[in-house]
Amino acid sequence: MTSTGTVQPGGAAAVEGLETAGQAVKPKRIRRRGGWFAWITLAMLLLVTAAHALAATPCGSGAQAFARTELFFGRARPGGVITAAQFQAFVDAEVTPRFPDGLTLLSGTGQFRDAGGTTRAEGANVLILLYPLTDAHADRKIDAIRHHYRHRFEQQSVLRADSVSCVSF
Repeated sequence: MTSTGTVQPGGAAAVEGLETAGQAVKPKRIRRRGGWFAWITLAMLLLVTAAHALAATPCGSGAQAFARTELFFGRARPGGVITAAQFQAFVDAEVTPRFPDGLTLLSGTGQFRDAGGTTRAEGANVLILLYPLTDAHADRKIDAIRHHYRHRFEQQSVLRADSVSCVSF
């Protein structure tokens, strides 16, 4: 008995030229089961898992998930300090127009290690922004605020910290 076989696209195997004691036998198709079924099952499982994750909110009753961004602004600058009036003028010109629905400002003292490796302490302001997760332009607006502050006040950086918060009004 001799035979040759080929695998067909889609996982089916066909047997060609099967001979038994000199008599030709019709080729038989041999099908592998489960290949496509496993892929469909896996795809459906992934879809159900993703839908469940999107529908599940970590927030309690009456609260919504919002993006929370904190920006940390140093107040020291080459040749002096950024005054409270200068900082407020910056907020009025650059932050409020981009986030007119509201913001929170905190004042304090912070410290950081500069590019030269020296630890420095200075006055600082922290800006807290809460906005809908669906705000498609938020990253662009926040990056513009950071860019303008660094250039206007000769800063090395503006620290950004992002998280998700449950909020209710």
